[in-house]
Amino acid sequence: MDYRGVIIEESLRDKAVLGEVEIVGTEVEKVYERDGTPWLTHWTLHTVKIADDKAEEIIKKLASDLESEHTCWYADFKNDETHYFAFSGGKIFKVNRREWSDYEAVKNFGIAQGIPAHQLNFENDLVK
Repeated sequence: MDYRGVIIEESLRDKAVLGEVEIVGTEVEKVYERDGTPWLTHWTLHTVKIADDKAEEIIKKLASDLESEHTCWYADFKNDETHYFAFSGGKIFKVNRREWSDYEAVKNFGIAQGIPAHQLNFENDLVK
């Protein structure tokens, strides 16, 4: 089962990982003060598809490639059962999409790293 997610290009120190995933769409979004990245004027959001057998390799690369000089970033991708999160600094979460407590752990970690709470809303990701 393939995974889908979004990688923000500006969050990457090394953009080589973008060549290892299938980019199925790209959008450029204006950055606002509430986003917590005042040194950027926009984000380039790549919607990606990742083969099941590449998921663990890609999440490890993202965890090491996410920029941490300015702020803590995260990237994520999911399929029907599992949701992977990589945070700058190397932290990885593998979430069971049916366990809200797994998502709470991700949200609490992200908030502790300074990520705005509105960027950590996973209620629509929980499979009921």
